[in-house]
Amino acid sequence: MWTDAYTYEMDAFWRVEKTAMVTWFKIAFRNLIKNKRRSFVTALAISLGYAAVNLFGGFTTYIYNGNREASIYLAFRGHLNVFKKGFLKEGQLDPRSYLLSAADIEAVEDICREIPETLLVTPQLNISGLISNGKVSTIFIGQGIVPSSIDVFLNRTTLINLVDIGRNALVDDKDYGVAVAYDLAHMLNLGVGSYAVAMSTTVDGQMNALDMEVFQLFEANSKQLNDKFMRVPFSFAQKLYDTKSADRLVILLNKAERTEFVRAQLERAFAQKGLKLDVKTWIEQSEWYRRVKEMFDVIFLFLFTIVFVIVVMSIINTMSVAVLERTREIGTLRALGLKRRGIMLLFAIESSLLGFGGTLFGIFLSFLGWWWIDFFRPTWTPPGVVTRIPLKIEFVPEFFGISFLILMALCILTSMIPARGAAHKNVVDALGHV
Repeated sequence: MWTDAYTYEMDAFWRVEKTAMVTWFKIAFRNLIKNKRRSFVTALAISLGYAAVNLFGGFTTYIYNGNREASIYLAFRGHLNVFKKGFLKEGQLDPRSYLLSAADIEAVEDICREIPETLLVTPQLNISGLISNGKVSTIFIGQGIVPSSIDVFLNRTTLINLVDIGRNALVDDKDYGVAVAYDLAHMLNLGVGSYAVAMSTTVDGQMNALDMEVFQLFEANSKQLNDKFMRVPFSFAQKLYDTKSADRLVILLNKAERTEFVRAQLERAFAQKGLKLDVKTWIEQSEWYRRVKEMFDVIFLFLFTIVFVIVVMSIINTMSVAVLERTREIGTLRALGLKRRGIMLLFAIESSLLGFGGTLFGIFLSFLGWWWIDFFRPTWTPPGVVTRIPLKIEFVPEFFGISFLILMALCILTSMIPARGAAHKNVVDALGHV
């Protein structure tokens, strides 16, 4: 009996509370409708700010993803690089002492076989020297890479369809076949099928020269490298430097999110086996990515600050004018027994309705922006890229949710400033306000 009576009383209580809240929202909505123009302008400011944050957030995500894929796949640097300890500091001055030996390479490969996230482990050797067509010579920078590993990288990125780096044309058993960047080939009047000579000093300091044939022309990832860069088979680089070693081991993973986890595993395994090796992530190796991300993070913060100020000022202005125009109404409500927190609740609901309506229209504007980009397909040339590529804006649900919560909180908190003043007005003065 007692339980049934308690349940009935609770049900009745919640029905009353629900009816009261519906009434509050009806009153707040009617107050907004009374000032359609002001409410519309405020909601429009919120929606434009909301759409701007979402669209720019999608653009920055597109920039981050593109630069990440370029660093990992198009540059063939993978997610992790393994070096001889001290190579990055002293390797340029004394390369022979800081190259990975065949035993080091085999040991790392054995460790990586025990790590399920590992997709590929491949050695690389960067080289530099002079390239000549028999008449003129110029400097070159070469990336010595196992030709068969190139396809593994390219098959995991969609950027191959956007940037003209060319499909792999190098062959494992033809170490004399190389790929030359367009501007370098143009300087030396080289084309596919042309022959040239690469000259450099070996790791022992002796001069060496090798004949090569151009198998492929491609666009380098950077305009600054397009007149210097070559991609050569790993065995060609070893022969030119007269070594059986590599300067790094590149590790490609099946998921970028597991980079730090695999790095920790490798470092523990190296310590247990007494291997003096360093492991660097793709972020540590890509200074370009770090700088671009830092720049766009600052721009995004600046944009969000502007949106923050616009929304705050719009809500304060709207609510302040509403308080001024409804002074006698507020006084009447207070005289009828409505407490101060009721006045503040009323204005909070009004501002939350403005914020909710503004964000709903902002969602529409965001999709309108995505449709425009997808329909007209504008192109642009990002910094450091030679060719024009399509401009895209990624759809990021996280931005929608976070932006919505922040803007709603801003609307409610900002409305408390004029609402608090309204709630503390003297009832007699408010009733006599003209």
